[in-house]
Amino acid sequence: MVVPTLNDAALTVEGRVALLTFQRDDVRNALTGTALMDDLLAVLDWADREKGISVLVITGDGAAFSSGGNIKEMQEKKGTFAGSAMEIRESYRRGIQQIPLAMHRAEIPLIAAVNGPAIGAGFDLACMCDLRIASSRAVVGETFINLGIIPGDGGAWFLQRLVGYQRAAELTLTGRLLKADEALQMGLFLEVVEPEALLDRALELARQIAAKPPQALRLTKRLLKLAQRSELPDFLELCASFQAMAHHTADHREAVDAFLEKRAPRFSGN
Repeated sequence: MVVPTLNDAALTVEGRVALLTFQRDDVRNALTGTALMDDLLAVLDWADREKGISVLVITGDGAAFSSGGNIKEMQEKKGTFAGSAMEIRESYRRGIQQIPLAMHRAEIPLIAAVNGPAIGAGFDLACMCDLRIASSRAVVGETFINLGIIPGDGGAWFLQRLVGYQRAAELTLTGRLLKADEALQMGLFLEVVEPEALLDRALELARQIAAKPPQALRLTKRLLKLAQRSELPDFLELCASFQAMAHHTADHREAVDAFLEKRAPRFSGN
């Protein structure tokens, strides 16, 4: 298995689980002004094409998960924030907006292991994942309004699908910060654990998911996403087609045989 070469992040693979770790603690893992955006996009593209990978876990090294945009660059009008209104628009379209598009079309489950603050675009990145496990030290916030800007990365689309319109409006319009326990109660986090247990718990969940038949896993993830934007009759047609495909896989036969023979299945991905 050939993994992509990264600049500001590390990628490790254990079985069918890949772990992407942001390694720019010097700027609290900011997505702009670093190579983290390119690293993330490269890994998402690789993971979708690599049939030996079933789950991707994303976390941060150091104090923060991700601080989102680099505020110093905003002040200095550099990088994404430089140029005319039209130039900035293109920077967003060709830059950070590629993240929500790639995250949304990902065929494999994505798990955020939120080790610390996830602010602005960093919070939105966590919301783009399918599952979120957080450290008790995590703090999150949809804080764009505090800087006189809007969630330019599509955060308003993702957040209300997690917590409903009214709660998303409150968080987005006030820009307030939430500690881990409140975010858990709101449904933003699946679980909150102590910092030293975070990665173990996230990888445990990833392994549990990755142990399932690989093709059925990808089809199921696609159905979950399609269900968000399909009418029921159209969705049922897709279910019938995907189910027909699943019934013809070797892993389906192996799963049935293992169940009847009362043994652990051995999936091949075929």
